Amino acid sequence: MDVTEFWALARAHAGVGRVSVVTGETSTSAVAPPAWAFGADAAQADRLLDLVLAGRKTATASAASDYAEADEPLPAVGDLSILLDGAGEPRALIRTTRVQVVPFAAVDAEHAAAEGEGEATLASWRADHAHFFAASARAAGLASVEELPVVLERFRLLHPRPGAASA
Repeated sequence: MDVTEFWALARAHAGVGRVSVVTGETSTSAVAPPAWAFGADAAQADRLLDLVLAGRKTATASAASDYAEADEPLPAVGDLSILLDGAGEPRALIRTTRVQVVPFAAVDAEHAAAEGEGEATLASWRADHAHFFAASARAAGLASVEELPVVLERFRLLHPRPGAASA
């Protein structure tokens, strides 16, 4: 199933674009939202997607500088995204519910738990993510990853593709 087919199915199941029955299809309901995968490789994308589908992962974090480098806006409350698995197949529709930008050092235990990875503790989150964000901190000319502005995004699963979990 490609992204366009998934979007048609997911938007109907999630109730996105319900007013289009009355008003006609709009660009908001007709055009698929951005599609992307978690992580740095296919295995990580699948593992993190499985956590979303299981309801354990409801948050993610990224370097704010990544958005600036790509000339893309930061995520915003209400944004929709299609999550891809490691093979690039669409597997879930999510809606952003909260966005904060804080220094890496200010990420709290609540956010770490919401990411749902590993032990879901702040200590394990910091250990896992310090390595991941180190290159971004160096590229930004920061002395330490602790200073790096990090985008904390909370989301809600609107529509999982049936049978999508690999575990």
